[in-house]
Amino acid sequence: MAAAAALEAVAPTGALWGLVQDFVMGQQEGPADQVAADVKSGSYTVLQVVEALGSSLENPEPRTRARGIQLLSQVLLQCHSLLLEKEVVHLILFYENRLKDHHLVIPSVLQGLRALSLCVSLPPGLAVSVLKAIFQEVHVQSLPQVDRHTVYSIITNFMRTREEELKGLGADFTFGFIQVMDGEKDPRNLLVAFHIVHDLISRDYSLGPFVEELFEVTSCYFPIDFTPPPNDPHGIQREDLILSLRAVLASTPRFAEFLLPLLIEKVDSEILSAKLDSLQTLNACCSVYGQKELKDFLPSLWASVRREVFQTASERVEAEGLAALHSLTACLSRSVLRADAEDLLDSFLSNILQDCRHHLCEPDMKLVWPSAKLLQAAAGASARACDHITSNVLPLLLEQFHKHSQSNQRRTILEMILGFLKLQQKWSCEDKDERPLSGFKDQLCSLVFMALTDPNTQLQLVGIRTLTVLGAQPGLLSSGDLELAVGHLYRLSFLEEESQSCRVAALEASGTLATLYPLAFSSHLVPKLAEELCLGESDLARGDGPTKHSQHLCCLQALSAVSTHPSLVKETLPLLLQHLCQMNKGNMAAGPNEVIAVCQSLQQVAEKCQLDPESCWYFHQTAIPCLLALAVQASMPGKEHSVLRKVLLEDEVLAAMVSVIGTATTHLSPDLAAQSVARIVPLFLDGNISFLPENSFPCRFQPFQDGSSGQRRLVALLMAFVCSLPRNVEIPQLNQLMRELLELSCCDSCPFSSTAAAKCFAGLLNKHPAGQQLDEFLQLAVDKVEAGLGSGPCRTQAFTLLLWVTKALLLRYHPLSSCLTDRLMGLLSDPELGPAAADGFSLLMSDCTDVLTRAGHAEVRIMFRQRFFTDNVPALVQGFHAAPQDVKPNYLKGLSHVLNRLPKPVLLPELPTAVRIAALQCMHALTRLPTPVLLPYKPQVIRALAKPLDDKKRLVRKEAVSARGEWFLLGSPGS
Repeated sequence: MAAAAALEAVAPTGALWGLVQDFVMGQQEGPADQVAADVKSGSYTVLQVVEALGSSLENPEPRTRARGIQLLSQVLLQCHSLLLEKEVVHLILFYENRLKDHHLVIPSVLQGLRALSLCVSLPPGLAVSVLKAIFQEVHVQSLPQVDRHTVYSIITNFMRTREEELKGLGADFTFGFIQVMDGEKDPRNLLVAFHIVHDLISRDYSLGPFVEELFEVTSCYFPIDFTPPPNDPHGIQREDLILSLRAVLASTPRFAEFLLPLLIEKVDSEILSAKLDSLQTLNACCSVYGQKELKDFLPSLWASVRREVFQTASERVEAEGLAALHSLTACLSRSVLRADAEDLLDSFLSNILQDCRHHLCEPDMKLVWPSAKLLQAAAGASARACDHITSNVLPLLLEQFHKHSQSNQRRTILEMILGFLKLQQKWSCEDKDERPLSGFKDQLCSLVFMALTDPNTQLQLVGIRTLTVLGAQPGLLSSGDLELAVGHLYRLSFLEEESQSCRVAALEASGTLATLYPLAFSSHLVPKLAEELCLGESDLARGDGPTKHSQHLCCLQALSAVSTHPSLVKETLPLLLQHLCQMNKGNMAAGPNEVIAVCQSLQQVAEKCQLDPESCWYFHQTAIPCLLALAVQASMPGKEHSVLRKVLLEDEVLAAMVSVIGTATTHLSPDLAAQSVARIVPLFLDGNISFLPENSFPCRFQPFQDGSSGQRRLVALLMAFVCSLPRNVEIPQLNQLMRELLELSCCDSCPFSSTAAAKCFAGLLNKHPAGQQLDEFLQLAVDKVEAGLGSGPCRTQAFTLLLWVTKALLLRYHPLSSCLTDRLMGLLSDPELGPAAADGFSLLMSDCTDVLTRAGHAEVRIMFRQRFFTDNVPALVQGFHAAPQDVKPNYLKGLSHVLNRLPKPVLLPELPTAVRIAALQCMHALTRLPTPVLLPYKPQVIRALAKPLDDKKRLVRKEAVSARGEWFLLGSPGS
């Protein structure tokens, strides 16, 4: 028994010894992984591996010792989690001792120590011991890159898990790391080293007397000058190194005395990248510096920034210089001062004012914009800075405005004033007594009103923007100022077509200021607009020309623009509705354009009301019954139809009303929506007109029964309402409604009505919860489609129903959508419906505006296009190849619609790998077309062809060069 046990103990050791010999003497790499796998499986212990390596580790030949330690280290890298604390102690002592060995052995020793640095069972004190040994015994920078990286990894591991122990070393740890890093050149190692330095500072390790040395060992790389080699497998970019180093340099105020002179030196250099890096680093430093660190360098910093803004040839450098000035001012503004300390902010701002203000007064205005930019960059940093600079600069600018008589010069000055006003708005305080603009109020208003009456459009535009900013500061405009302002905005809102930009700006300003001063607009603007609307009605009645029509449109736009406050909506909405009713009652020459214009204004009011629940409900319960009443009245048979009654039933007018109703419904709360649906659905199903104003009609309203063509057209308005409701609103008489819609959708009397019914049916299907009722509706729809697609007069209507039901189900990922898509695909071969089926794929992939919209609470999955592409494009391609020649265009057209609506990142991976060459050959071939046709596209194509010049495939690059050369020569003499 004893002999058998002895044999069992020796057997694995013998096998292990063989593996060791194969690795060490046979120079084979595979045995190392096998030994590690056996240790992990429990066949051997690490101790047995060490014993098997005994002769190798004691071999007088350094290379043999190195191979032995390499094997052990590779095993430890895979098995360090299995080590016991006692084993870790012995192994660390062994490896520390081996650090004194031959230089050929050191790389393998470091790999072993890296493995041990990952051990959870590392006893206290050993991390410090290992690092001391490395600092003392290893000259790191003489090692190859990979071994230097191993040292950084050991340090990183210990800093992550043994922070308190390392801090016990005090400044010795910092000094040791400085020696390790000093002279490092490899970007892979530098990224790790910068991270270690940042942790040393941010985690409050002791730097002791080595602050300057730590700064020197990192700042020697500033600014980063590194260009990654082509096809760099490591993927390190210059920007990675820049950001890592900047994080180190800007991590502590203790570097300030060394860093700031360096930054000033580099900003003053001629190298663009150095300027940018230095200004960006200064910007970052200001978030951790205080007045103490900046004090001695402020004059030099200001001089450098000022020069870069005044004299720079680079917009990027100018922008970074302004950002740095902003940060410097913010830093000085937030510093907490002692009572006896000097306030550097005031003196710094005084220097800026001294160097810039005289440029604002120069007749040629050459440096006026750079000066204004510098002053605004500083003023935007804090309320104190803003008040200090604004109070000094505004009087100068106001004076200069009056000194210069040319509109362009005045516009420049007013734009500068506007910049300072915006900054005051940013830092505005609630106490009116402390408002710096109060003393300039009258001058500013006078100046703005002068700009608004100037014939120069550009000056007017700046004046409008300035008025808006002035008005946004509470208490600054008096009631008299507001009355004048409203009068100017009213006048500007009716400018001629050539001043379109000014008119649009005036309308926008009216909306902004009406929110803040509803009473002023109610008193001084709405009455004028009401009067103008009455005059417009008279003009329409007389059939006056296009000029009057233009003023009528301006009036409608102005009414909708100021509908930004609930109190104003209650005045403007009745005016718009009353105007529409007057057009209906009178014998005006009101065509579709006039009615559509009113509807567009109503829709804009509805959009503005969406932000306020009270206004939203007011608009809905006021406007919707009125619109429905007008439409129902227009649909009634009668001998005496007004001109407008016929107009109201036209396709484009009903589409405009659909937009109003849909917009007014989407933001209703579920409770209010339920109240509304309980009235509107019975109107269409039962003819219940009790809630409509002026509801005396000559006959019943029955669009689904025996209604006339006019009544059936109004189903579009029902669609706008029910398809915009929140999903949780219960629709009364839903079963009857769905059946009526389905019946109307396949009626051949009026394509507009049948399409509206199909869309309404689809919109309701999309929102309906899954269950038996939905399945019943779907079965009814499928039966209706199949019956209609047979021979008969309703094939087109049945196809339209199929299309909209398919889209409704596709958007919500309903399983039946794939069956319906297949049915649609089968129609591509239909002689009559094939082209329409091809165009149907465009509808399936595109976003709708009236139904099945996210705004209207439809269920729209975000990836429905990608899913449709994946599921159906193979079948389309297969169908194209199998189809007869006369049908192929339908498949191709359908496929193009799918691809055209697909996001590019989804499409590109699906393209064949030879496709880049083919595309470039096509671009080359296009140059044979007539030159005048191609010239407008020349710059765009040349830019696009620059990218494939760097393609990894030589043949692609060759085609790109050839194609781009031909496009370059396009239009040149002799080409």
